[in-house]
Amino acid sequence: MPDYGHPLRFGSFITPAAGSPQRPVELAVLSEELGYDLATFQDHPYQPSFLDTWTLMSYAAARTERIQLAGNVLNLPLRPPAVLAKSVASLDLLSGGRVALGLGAGGFWDAIEAYGGTRLTPGEAVDALAEAITVIRGVWDTSDRSVLAVDGAHHRVHGAKRGPAPAHDVPIWLGALKPRMLRLIGRAADGWLPSMPYLKPGDLERGMRVIDEAAREAGRDPAEVVRLLNIAPDTAADELVRLAVEDGVSTFIVMGDDEGGLRRFAGLFGEVRERVGEARASSGVRERSRVRRASALAKRRPGIGYDDLPPELAERAVEPGDPAYARYLSGYLRGGAPGLVLRPRTVAEVQAAVAVAREHRELPLGVLSAGHGISGRSLNHGGLVIDVSALDTVEVLDPDTGRVRLGPGARWADVARTLAPYGLAISSGDYGGVGVGGLATAGGVGWFARSHGLTIDHLTAVELVLADGRVVRTSADQEPDLFWGVRGAGANFGIATSFELTAARVGTIAFAQLAFDASDTAAFLEGWGREIEAADRSVTGQVVLGARRGGQRVAQAMLVVDSDNPDTIIERLQPIADVAPLLQQQIALATYDEVMSLFSSDQPQQGRGEPHSHSGLADHLSPGLAAEVAELLDAGTSYFFSIRAVGGAVADVPSGATAYAGRSAAFSLSGFGTGPAFDEAWERLVPHLSGSYLSFETGTGQQWLERAFPPAHLARLRDLKRRYDPTGLFRDNFFIDPAADAVEGPAA
Repeated sequence: MPDYGHPLRFGSFITPAAGSPQRPVELAVLSEELGYDLATFQDHPYQPSFLDTWTLMSYAAARTERIQLAGNVLNLPLRPPAVLAKSVASLDLLSGGRVALGLGAGGFWDAIEAYGGTRLTPGEAVDALAEAITVIRGVWDTSDRSVLAVDGAHHRVHGAKRGPAPAHDVPIWLGALKPRMLRLIGRAADGWLPSMPYLKPGDLERGMRVIDEAAREAGRDPAEVVRLLNIAPDTAADELVRLAVEDGVSTFIVMGDDEGGLRRFAGLFGEVRERVGEARASSGVRERSRVRRASALAKRRPGIGYDDLPPELAERAVEPGDPAYARYLSGYLRGGAPGLVLRPRTVAEVQAAVAVAREHRELPLGVLSAGHGISGRSLNHGGLVIDVSALDTVEVLDPDTGRVRLGPGARWADVARTLAPYGLAISSGDYGGVGVGGLATAGGVGWFARSHGLTIDHLTAVELVLADGRVVRTSADQEPDLFWGVRGAGANFGIATSFELTAARVGTIAFAQLAFDASDTAAFLEGWGREIEAADRSVTGQVVLGARRGGQRVAQAMLVVDSDNPDTIIERLQPIADVAPLLQQQIALATYDEVMSLFSSDQPQQGRGEPHSHSGLADHLSPGLAAEVAELLDAGTSYFFSIRAVGGAVADVPSGATAYAGRSAAFSLSGFGTGPAFDEAWERLVPHLSGSYLSFETGTGQQWLERAFPPAHLARLRDLKRRYDPTGLFRDNFFIDPAADAVEGPAA
């Protein structure tokens, strides 16, 4: 039989003994410590001396960090497939993609019947298992928007809603011996999981042949099926090497609950891997971490080296034909269809991903943290996306000084929840679903902007992977020029892998929602601007305006007051509330994390098409600007227009201190619209503006850069680009062209 080239993996086979309920969990933890790749558990629900295997796996997942977990094998007749699919997906999401699904058709039918299961003949059991696989994969396939319906003889679902999708492409391994089951594996499963003690001489070779033939008949590459084997703990290294090289077994799972046996078996890993590697090298067998279905391979895009990815990236890479690809078809507002998604988990893997990007320099390159972005440039069509969402650390380094470390893939709602018990908070936008990476390199206009400044004003250090693959730490003392550029134009210089910030002391705050009659829109905007600028710095917020309804325009305002004193809150809000007739008001005391959670969603992104938005910074809401905004809204060219308060602490930082230059502005304006009419209307606002905040801008090209960065800033940024990314690898998010000339202006 062939060596299929799968990477060698080693696992433990643990008994879920109820007599010592912590013991199987400790053996799983030990397996991880010893370097095992997976921990598997028997599943006999009818055994009074056994714990429930699924509950045990969940507990073991919480006690471990790296090791994969699976039933060996789960008893399908006592586990409804649709519910099992949801259980698997849930644990896979909670564990970070560490679950495999080992399934068995049944067997001990007297015991199964005693527990309420239905006795099946061997043929019926195979049919039931085939139906179950269809149901399970159907539940996981959230890219299919149709209602799930499977009308099987043993398993039926009608009108079932799909989801959630697992964190990764969960493999389905079947425990089997008989030809019909083996043929099912070849047609529909991802792995064969027999036990050596039950195999007679020749069974392994015959089983491999039956699976391979069935796979080819189904149009599959036989290598799509991983070959696993439960073995005795005293199996020698010579036998393991023979099984791998001659019979195609790549995953060896040692049976038994003896700690010493686990340790002795772990001592063979290095030798077996080395010897199998040597044998493969001499015979020309290329190791491949993953074998995709023919249907998936057909969706590959030309010009991408899918088969040349580093092994550490290949296993988690997402291609257009993969089940996980649906996640990358939609951002918050924009659709996408990348040719390849790399999902690094470590800084070293980010370096490897950047190396892949260098090798595909001609492709668009997106960097995705958590997926919420106005422009949607973290996705693309046909290009490469580096998804750093797995780097989602939220770590409090020093609660006394407020020093924290954040990964780019963390979401700001999660950051707020983690910091809340320490009485800490970081002003970080107004939507909790935004990822740390994009916002912390652009600016960060949040609920505390006027009292605490921008998010970037709290940065003390950033770790970056540069275009050439180097990892640098940049701060006021280390690479200070780069630190200047990262704070406002960071997407141009590398991929941030961690941020260090100083959080502020924040207690209970007030969150106010006010609805105004803004029918006299220009007058409302003038009054709003005047009172916001005059308000105490503890007051920050925004107002949103849209189309008139029945002749009336309603302005929806949301404000935070950094105080827990009701009298102080009312005193500071009252002048703002008097700007125009109030239609509705609501004020509540809350914590910052509660406010951020109001504006956060765990639902899948649903963006399609191309959003069209423009952004500007204004020193004041002058009569001229207010009139132009009112006219723009009355003309119907913008269906959503927001004005966020900045100023205050934001303006305390000199304009030249960071790449973000708009320190004089008291307001950040952004609008969504359609077509040239919106563009033309926006241009009439530009003479009244003092800059632009690129996070809310979908326009591209030189003019937008020049609006965001004054000449001296832009000249300095181009110099940095020449030093840190001279080839322009990072060019798909407001590209600062290192070769372009900038007109020098006075230092800001």
